[in-house]
Amino acid sequence: MSFAISLMLFAAAALASIPAQAGGFIQRLLDKPVPGGVAVIPLGNAPTAPTVTYRGHRTMVLRDEAGDWLAIVGIPLDVKPGVQAISVRTPEGTRTLDFSVRDKTYEAQHIRLRNKRQVNPTPADLARIEKELAEQTAAYRSYRERIPSNVLFDKPVDGGHLSSPFGLRRFFNGEPRNPHSGLDFAVPAGTPVKAPADGKVILVGDYFFNGKTIFLDHGQGLISMFCHLSSIDVKPGQDVARGGIVGRVGATGRATGPHLHWNVSLNDARVDPAIFIGAFKP
Repeated sequence: MSFAISLMLFAAAALASIPAQAGGFIQRLLDKPVPGGVAVIPLGNAPTAPTVTYRGHRTMVLRDEAGDWLAIVGIPLDVKPGVQAISVRTPEGTRTLDFSVRDKTYEAQHIRLRNKRQVNPTPADLARIEKELAEQTAAYRSYRERIPSNVLFDKPVDGGHLSSPFGLRRFFNGEPRNPHSGLDFAVPAGTPVKAPADGKVILVGDYFFNGKTIFLDHGQGLISMFCHLSSIDVKPGQDVARGGIVGRVGATGRATGPHLHWNVSLNDARVDPAIFIGAFKP
């Protein structure tokens, strides 16, 4: 049996076990083509999965219930509204497909921090931050052929409320910083953090800004990152089933109080996690 056929059979079996991914559900759930969103692009019904890239990164490719392939493309926050393009490679050759990105306005958030080093790090802090950023960037760029167990994610914590949405233009002590790249859940310290889908732990660390942090690879370039944890209950290389506990909520790193910060990355683009839990707001 060829590798391509084996991969098709594996993908079909994986999708068959996920009723929620049938037919147009993927499109309705995930197709939010805005900066920081996701585009779902039909690719046709070729016998084998096309290889799709966007801005130099592999993208997720899934089948719908009709047997057609779909590219699931993460759109970075810095992409301007307008026409974007993916590259689609099949045994017959390579073609380009265009898709449109709509506009979306994100609000501003002003945060006052007592620890001035977390606003203006020292030279020693900056050296540490640079090293930590390289580790985390490599984790975000992880790509496994494995099909995600589910794209309608479970919330990683029970209870609480969303205290900071994705995409906020952030100001720390009046100084502009990078936009908010995830969702914040206001829950008590010690609250269990659960895997929103099956995944493999690819990185854990205790970082200057993020505090205690876990990266979980769900497959096909879909990565969850959990930070500001009080404890980490998994190790690199460990497989975690959907709903498995990976750590506990805390306030480590640059945090003003206990909460979970959850990032979702797709083809190395940080996208709105609310899309994956059916809570996206246009």
